[in-house]
Amino acid sequence: MSEGVAPITDTAEATRFEDLFRDPAYPQDHALAFALGQKQGPIDVLRGLFSGSAALVKLRLWCFLELAAQPQGRLSRDDVNQIFHAVLPDPLDAALKRLRDLGLLVWDATAQDYHLSALAQQTQALLASLTAAPHDDDELSGLLSQVAGSQQLGVVDASQLQHLHAQLARLHDDFAEAIASGSEARLRQAQPRFDRALVLVDKAGQALSAIIHDHHDNPRLERAARALGQDQARLLSMASQFTRALQQADRQRVTLGSTGLTTSDVRHWLQHHVALHELMGEALSVGVRPVFVSQHDLLDVAESELARDRPDPHRSTDLPPPAQADTGTLDILGLPAELGQLIALLDEWAPAESGPRRLSDAILGGRFAHAAYRLQLMPLIGDAQAMTLKSQTGDLARAPWQLTLTPGLLPTHDPDVALISEGHLRPLSLLAQTETAPELTSE
Repeated sequence: MSEGVAPITDTAEATRFEDLFRDPAYPQDHALAFALGQKQGPIDVLRGLFSGSAALVKLRLWCFLELAAQPQGRLSRDDVNQIFHAVLPDPLDAALKRLRDLGLLVWDATAQDYHLSALAQQTQALLASLTAAPHDDDELSGLLSQVAGSQQLGVVDASQLQHLHAQLARLHDDFAEAIASGSEARLRQAQPRFDRALVLVDKAGQALSAIIHDHHDNPRLERAARALGQDQARLLSMASQFTRALQQADRQRVTLGSTGLTTSDVRHWLQHHVALHELMGEALSVGVRPVFVSQHDLLDVAESELARDRPDPHRSTDLPPPAQADTGTLDILGLPAELGQLIALLDEWAPAESGPRRLSDAILGGRFAHAAYRLQLMPLIGDAQAMTLKSQTGDLARAPWQLTLTPGLLPTHDPDVALISEGHLRPLSLLAQTETAPELTSE
């Protein structure tokens, strides 16, 4: 610690929030810090609810959430005692006193009953997620539901979109690490999460599109919504990477003899074995006895082993007889439907007209994420390496078209895309005629 700086202690009277920064004016200029400063009441309530031992915290939360779930607007003391009849009197009185001190529970001396304050309603909205059952999609579904619900009510905030953007970025990094690892176990483990993330993001796509259209007057909110559209496109493009990684793992799988078992089956069996040490049996029941030999003995043994391992020229070297491989199934992740639709559109254009087509005619349609994904696929047309693939990616690369892009931007009438890069798709047959025309008319 540098000289002249007083140590900061964790006490309520030790320091202010502004004193924790190098510049005390910085929290006033930061949007998130300023927003937290405007919510000092709920923050103090949460501090009071979560202070103390774990048992007392759970009791206070249970009492508060149970009172917030009651359909009556006012509760008498007898009603409260009946609701919490299973709780001992002293802990119940302590929990109710804490709720009254925090301003969550109000006692009306005139009517002789309790009622919840407006601050209690705000706090209940903050703690509502604690009452939901745990689910595999909690990491993403909660944020998506907040954004979609806020959009329907017209109270969406840029901070919600930024938190969702950060969560999608973390998920993308996790999936990218699973693909880069090349481990079949990690890929199989990450694939269900990836499928659920695609479904959830697709369901929230309409809400994101509505946010972009309805908040042109809020640049910060519009930028955050467009960043989420980019995240959707990145997840859609990762589907083909997942497919290739799983196919590569399947090609590396080895079948053990004629048993039909594969290395994946053995790995799965070993991972779920209750006691791996028991597989050794009594292999180590006899102690290891070292044998000391001279260098000459070692040389003699090495020569005999080398002579024994030499191939016998008189031994038959024919291959083993053929055996019929067992039939099996291979479950792979399907490519997005936009790839197949783009290939079908290019095939439909080819016999209908030999002239060039605008790039926007092939890209636009659907939501912004779908258009961005189709635009990312266009450089594959004519790619020499992709032409060798026996998949839809190879079909797109072998399409009889040539893509030409220019640095200009064109406005569109699409409700989800404002500007698009200027470009054309020219059929290869037209290009071949243009190149051979001078030779045919030279005479």
